[in-house]
Amino acid sequence: MIRYFSLLAIGLLVGCTGPHQALTVQQFQLLDQNTLITDEPMVAMEKQRRLHGAVSMAERQNRLGSYYSMYWNDAAGKGTGEVKVTFQYQQGATASQIKQLTQTFPSSDASGTAEFAIIGENYSKHGKVLAWKATLQRGDQVISTRKSYLWR
Repeated sequence: MIRYFSLLAIGLLVGCTGPHQALTVQQFQLLDQNTLITDEPMVAMEKQRRLHGAVSMAERQNRLGSYYSMYWNDAAGKGTGEVKVTFQYQQGATASQIKQLTQTFPSSDASGTAEFAIIGENYSKHGKVLAWKATLQRGDQVISTRKSYLWR
């Protein structure tokens, strides 16, 4: 009897796993330079990682802004074309103007990470990122797209 319940539990766990995500977006907002003890440990660690190497206050100020990490995986398409991760975004002070950043990877890569940062003068002059869209392409084929709630 216990054997049947354990098989049922394993079947339910396997059945509950979601579909494979070809593109995952993780965002982090670095809004201040302080790494206070009162911050959550993971937030304090991420702040320290982003501020690492910035010695002067001006260097630390230039690191403030929005950071986006795109984790992609397309093992099925490996070797069929160059991989391109495109990040489009809109900022508060530039109204509806869409800006775009792109990173490319060789066709031999099956997975990778693309990092995009809206920091420094771009962040201080044009403001926070209000809406964004990330696209994963292999060759001319769009594999996956993720977007923020406010993207039109």
